[in-house]
Amino acid sequence: MFVRDFSVLTLITCCIATAAATVAADDRPNIIFLMADDQSTYSMGCYDTPGANTPHLDKLASDGMVFDAHYDTTAICMASRASVMTGMFEYKTGCNFEHGALMSMHWAQSYPTLLSNAGYRTGFAGKFGFEVTDTAEKPGKLPSNDFDAWGGGPGQTSYKTANNKSMARHATKYPHSTLSYGAFGRDFVIESSKTGSPFCLSISFKAPHHPVEPDPQFDHVFKDMTFSKPGNFGRDFGTHFSKQSRQGRQFERFESWHYSDSYDSVMAKYFQQIYAIDVAVGMIRKAVGEAGIASNTVFIYTSDNGFMNGSHGYGSKVLPYEEASRVPLIMFDPRHANSGKKRRCTALTGNVDFAPTILELAGLPIPESMDGKSLLPLYDNPQSSTHESLPLINVWGPKTMHSLSVVTKDWKYVYWPYAEDDFEPTEELYQLSTDRLELTNAAIYPENNSVLQDMRTIYNRTLQHWKDNAVPYHNYQPFAVVFDRDESWKQQKQPAKNKKR
Repeated sequence: MFVRDFSVLTLITCCIATAAATVAADDRPNIIFLMADDQSTYSMGCYDTPGANTPHLDKLASDGMVFDAHYDTTAICMASRASVMTGMFEYKTGCNFEHGALMSMHWAQSYPTLLSNAGYRTGFAGKFGFEVTDTAEKPGKLPSNDFDAWGGGPGQTSYKTANNKSMARHATKYPHSTLSYGAFGRDFVIESSKTGSPFCLSISFKAPHHPVEPDPQFDHVFKDMTFSKPGNFGRDFGTHFSKQSRQGRQFERFESWHYSDSYDSVMAKYFQQIYAIDVAVGMIRKAVGEAGIASNTVFIYTSDNGFMNGSHGYGSKVLPYEEASRVPLIMFDPRHANSGKKRRCTALTGNVDFAPTILELAGLPIPESMDGKSLLPLYDNPQSSTHESLPLINVWGPKTMHSLSVVTKDWKYVYWPYAEDDFEPTEELYQLSTDRLELTNAAIYPENNSVLQDMRTIYNRTLQHWKDNAVPYHNYQPFAVVFDRDESWKQQKQPAKNKKR
């Protein structure tokens, strides 16, 4: 009798302990990660942009924290998105256009996979940006089955919701894709709030990526507006840039995308596409509030890369300059005492920081493979720092414009190695603390020699990390020689010509 009662007591105790553990797990925060495509910092009110109309994003910023020195370590969508998911630099993911898909062993260590394994309900919608493969030599596929809810699409996806197969159910009410992703997020939040499990929602908006197709219902928002040009707008402010930087499509797009002759018209459409994102973010925040989970739901908002928008006489992105590589970042944790204080953080942060941040929020260990650092210590103390430097990588496009750069909180060093014909290896140095518009190449002035040597030292450490950690496939190891400042330029040392895409 005693034994039986003891067994019953033991069973009851175990059930109570299990229930307590379940409650503890359920107390983990919900996480919503939102990412635009090609959004520059000068496109939002919270970044002091004249004419911007982003009330929901600005409210998110005032509720949380704005980061003013946040960089995408590769300023192009495929590589950037792989770094976001895995917390690793491009040469460790081996993933970019003209290189290859993400290996499944790296996807297994991505934040969506790790959260799903830990009991999180996961959802994704929008432009996924890369594929996952088991074999480096073969193309991959989208990991749609790895999410509890899927609204993602291949390639660039479409602004027409009906053309996005996984989102077609929203096409009637939301024919333009931007608001359809807001609807997906709204529905996912409501559904997940009823399950008792924490969730992680990731949405990658197509906007404001080209082609320029803003939602026509917002045509009135910026109609006939005149926009202030940044202080580095136009070709006159790019003559000090390297000849290498002018060899890619980013240079010709200043003209072909009409920045030079119709700036107001171009920017009105650009801002209109971002306004639609703002509306979608409002839809998701409203759903979080109505579901009664606002006090335990963390928001992160950013962009996969920036956009030149005519600065220095360039269009598009890819380049290591501020408008292309530095992007918005807002984080809001309603549980934190620093929320609601309208604080800003000037510490250096990067897109590789999202995966470790999300894992730490979920109470999960951060894999040693990740190069990023959690943002949570900066949320605790915005005056602290986590990175001394970060790399800015471009190994996409013409080899004439391949570059490796390093950025610190105050300085940026850019190295252009290409040296055939009348090209020469070129160094650029910018004092970001006083010259955020990058109007002066400080490398040419003798008084900056000590800083230049310091930045070269940081660059050399970064290159050594590349040499030690680059994947042995997808043609990343040869770049460790290409970017070596002590190696003379030789054609046979260049990466094999990549397949055009």
